[in-house]
Amino acid sequence: MAKQRDYYQVLGVDRGATADQIRAAYRKLARKFHPDVNKEPDANKRFSEIQEAYDVLSDPEKRAGYDRFGHAGVGVGGAGGAGTGAGQGWGGFGGFRGGRTAGGRTVWSNVEPGDFDAGDIGSIFEQMFGGSMGGGRTGSPFEGVRGGARGAAGARPRAEPQRGQDIEHSITVSFMTAALGGKEELRIGGADGASRISVKVPPGIDSGAKLRIKGRGQPSPNGGPPGDLILTIEVGKHPYFRREGLDVLIDVPITIAEAVLGTSVSAPLLARSAGSGGMGGMVKLKVPPGASSGLKLRVPSKGIRSADGKTGDFFAVIQIVAPKAQELSESGRKAVSELAKELQNPRESAPYGEP
Repeated sequence: MAKQRDYYQVLGVDRGATADQIRAAYRKLARKFHPDVNKEPDANKRFSEIQEAYDVLSDPEKRAGYDRFGHAGVGVGGAGGAGTGAGQGWGGFGGFRGGRTAGGRTVWSNVEPGDFDAGDIGSIFEQMFGGSMGGGRTGSPFEGVRGGARGAAGARPRAEPQRGQDIEHSITVSFMTAALGGKEELRIGGADGASRISVKVPPGIDSGAKLRIKGRGQPSPNGGPPGDLILTIEVGKHPYFRREGLDVLIDVPITIAEAVLGTSVSAPLLARSAGSGGMGGMVKLKVPPGASSGLKLRVPSKGIRSADGKTGDFFAVIQIVAPKAQELSESGRKAVSELAKELQNPRESAPYGEP
C-alpha cells in the first residue's frame, strides 16, 4: 500500500500556516501542475494530490482531524469526532458502523463484528499509532479473516469517483454580440492562456447571466468526470445604443424651437444580423409640439430578439439641446429674451413650488 504524502509537504507549507498561506500555495501549485498547462507524465497525479491536500487543509474541521490523527482522521469530523470514535469502539471492534472516505481510504465507524474491512482497520492503526498490529507483519494483521456479510477480508470498498470542481470566470462580451448572438474566444488553463475555447453566446443575453461550459472545469482527483466552466457575462457599452432588458434606446437631440413647434427626426435602428456595423436602417419619427427632454418615441418590435423568440421595442429618447448665449447673434438673443416673457415658469407647477 503506497504511503500518502503529508498534506503540508504536498503544498510546501508549515503545519502552522494560515488559511491565506495555504490558499496562496495551492493557487501557485495548481497553475504549475494543471494538466492543461503541464504536459509531464505525472502532472495529472500531482495536480490531484495538490487538490486533495487543499480540500483537507482549507477546511478547519478536516484540518483539525488531520492534525491529530493524520490521514485516518480526515473523514471522522474533526479532532472531537476522531477522539470520540477511537475511545468507544476498539475493544473487540464492536460499536463502529458506516464509513466516510478520508484521503482515499474508508474510515469506518460503528462496525459490528464481521462487518468491517480488515485492511481499512489496519490502515487506521498504522496512521494513528505509527505501526502495524501484526507483531512485525508488514500487511494487515487481519489478512485471511472472513467477515460474515463481506466474505474474504481485503476486498476494500472503493471510493466513488468524485466530480471535479467547477471553475467560475467573468467575461465581457461586446454590445452587438450580446444583442445578436455570436462567438467569443476565451483563454483558459492558467495565466499563460494555454488553452483556447470558443464560447457560443445566445442572442439577447444580458449582464449577470451565466453560461455553463460542460467538462472545462477542474479535473477529478480520482478518475471521475471533470467539473464545468461557469461564465458570468458582462455586456460592453455601445457608442450610441443602450439597453433596458430587450428594449433598445437611443438619444435623439432636438433644438428648443423644434421642441416648441414640433418636428420630424430620423434615428438608426439596431441591426438584425451581424456584419452591418450595428446599423439596421433608419426610422423617421414625429416629435409632437411642446415635447420635453426624456420623451420616448416607441417603435414596436424593433429591439433585441432573444433566443427564445421574445422581442423588445426600440425607443428614441428626446433630448433638448439649448444653445449657448455666445453662439447666438444679437437679434437671436433678443428673440429669446422676448420669448422668455411669454413662457410660464415651469417650476411654479412643481410639487415643491418656486422657492
